[in-house]
Amino acid sequence: MTAPDAERDFARLRWRCRRGLLELDLVLTRFLDSGYAALNSIEREAFLQLLDCGDHDLWDLLSGRREAADPVEKSVVDRLRTV
Repeated sequence: MTAPDAERDFARLRWRCRRGLLELDLVLTRFLDSGYAALNSIEREAFLQLLDCGDHDLWDLLSGRREAADPVEKSVVDRLRTV
């Protein structure tokens, strides 16, 4: 992948992190800036799956009201919680 392609893909990912709940918007964009690069390819896929969740479901995961069933998703959620 060329640098312009990678930049475009990252910009699209940043756009996907924009949410209706300000709290989610802040957590996801901070994580994107500080922790996303450390994820391996499987964890990145789990992160993308988390982005497919509705805002309230995702917030329940991040706030600890609900736990992720998948161990890889749980690992990513745990990292998101530390942001």
